[in-house]
Order: sequence, then C-alpha cells, then structure tokens
Amino acid sequence: MKTSVFASIPAPLDCRGRPRARVLAAIGLGLALVLGFAQGAVAQQNPLTAIDIALEPDATMLQHAKDANARLLKSFPKGFALDETHHPHVTMVQQFVRTADLDKVFAAANAVLTKEKPTSWALKAFKYYYIPAPPVGLAGIVVEPTGDLHRLQDELIKAVAPYTAKTGTPAAFFSGDGGRDIQESLIEYVSNFVTIAAGKGFNPHVTIGVGTETYLKTMLAEPFDAFTFSPTGASVYQLGTFGTARKELKALPLTP
Repeated sequence: MKTSVFASIPAPLDCRGRPRARVLAAIGLGLALVLGFAQGAVAQQNPLTAIDIALEPDATMLQHAKDANARLLKSFPKGFALDETHHPHVTMVQQFVRTADLDKVFAAANAVLTKEKPTSWALKAFKYYYIPAPPVGLAGIVVEPTGDLHRLQDELIKAVAPYTAKTGTPAAFFSGDGGRDIQESLIEYVSNFVTIAAGKGFNPHVTIGVGTETYLKTMLAEPFDAFTFSPTGASVYQLGTFGTARKELKALPLTP
C-alpha cells in the first residue's frame, strides 16, 4: 500500500513529547483549504468561454452612453449601470471559444488589429434602438456601419474561427449568480452571431442599459442629435448577462 507523503512529516511535539493538538488541527485545516481551493479552481475552469472582441469608444461616446444609462436607471432602477464591469463598447465579434486557446485568440485578434488604424476612423452615432424582451428592452446607441467596420469584422471572424465552438452553456459566461442570469436567447445569439449579426446583419452599437418598452418607445421617438467618435483601443471581454462586457480578458492596443 502506498504511504502518504504527509505520513513522513514529524508531528509537532509539546514539552513532554506529545503532539500539539492545536498545531495538528491547524495543519489539517490548512491542507483542507489548499485542497479545497485546488478542487474549486478545477471546477470553475470551463472548457468554453463566451467572448466579445470589441472596440473601445472615446470620451465623446462614453459620455453620451453614460448620460443615456443614467436616464434609463432613473426610469428603471432594476437595470444595470455602466461601470468597470459593464464596459461601454462596440462589439465586433461574439463567439464561444475554447478556453485553452484564449491566448491564440488574443494573438489572432491582435494580428488583425495591427493591420488596421481604427483610431483614425470617424464613426457616426445616429439613433437609439432596443432589443425587446417584454416588458423590458435592452437599449443601445446605433453606429453607422462603414466599409472599415465591415472589413474589420470579417477579418476578425476568420482569424478566430479555428478556436471557436458551435455553442456553449451559461458556464461559459461571467456570472455572479451561478449562470442563472444568463438568458437562453443570449446563448443562441452568440452561437449564431456569424449568421445573424455579421455581414448584412451587422448592427454596430454601444449598449446603454435596460428600460421598460413603454419608456424606450418614448425615448426612440425623440429627436437624436447625431455625433461622431473614434475608437481608442480594443479588448477581448468575457460576456455576461444581456451580452454585457463583464470581464476584460485582454487589452489590445491600437496602432495610432
């Protein structure tokens, strides 16, 4: 029978040569915590990760997005605030990728971005829109599609294709609720992104939050003052509920 390596470690003794119970108990607790942490780390390592390769907007877009978000929160406090774990961004690609290949995904996306100069692009934001999920909706500021955006999206899709999976589960997303906050429609959207949200279906936008459909319809009926902005960087995020950019996995600097 194989002997445990811990059996060869002498037990701490007291002044009479007897094992010190408190020390032994502490060692046992420490070992349990270490083993428990290791098991937890393995359990949390999901084979797939739901990612968003996104452009980071400049201060002009950030201010418009945050103003609109504050307005939505005032009307619907149960929505989410744009903050460090809900990053305003312009989605280029959403996919399920193999977690073990994340470094390859980062390198592939970076190789595409280094050939482009998005910081020189003047992008036009021209209206609000929302995706209905009655009785609420997920709202955003729509960006006019350009040849540059379409080309970048096409190149990114091709670059990360070798590392993608057809579909995933809530475990692939960033969640503070054990995956219960991940919508089935979101899983379907990420699974089918290339066919429904790329090419002719591409709708570049910056998500601004959640509101009731009644309020969003009123908001969309108002005049929208168009404005221009430019990307300042790019990132790969892990997606969370409502397709938000919850966790930055890798920042991808853009060439000026």
